[in-house]
Amino acid sequence: MPVTAIDHIQLAMPVGGEDAARRFFGTILGMPELPKPAALQARGGLWFQCGVLQLHLGVDKEFQPALNAHPGLIVDKLAPMLAELKAGGFPVQEDAPIPGFIRIYTADPFGNLIELREIVPR
Repeated sequence: MPVTAIDHIQLAMPVGGEDAARRFFGTILGMPELPKPAALQARGGLWFQCGVLQLHLGVDKEFQPALNAHPGLIVDKLAPMLAELKAGGFPVQEDAPIPGFIRIYTADPFGNLIELREIVPR
């Protein structure tokens, strides 16, 4: 049987990073936090809803940030989010335009690369 969908994307984070992750993914990016199943709660980490997908943050005791592999997240309005990122001290880097999108790169509090894209009407 073929793969039919992507259910979630997982990024790693260091031990004890939950509060920083909530601020970045929940407050700044506006993703609702999901309760983790009881059997997985002791592992730490967080789950967030992102459209029809989920973004999971799993604790890695030997954490190293993903500097190239990254999720590309669609946002409604990039400008206000860009202002929040800058105000929060997060890096912001514009990249070459691609048809149909305005896009930037940032990093989560742990250094994982994150691409944010706004769809531009044609």
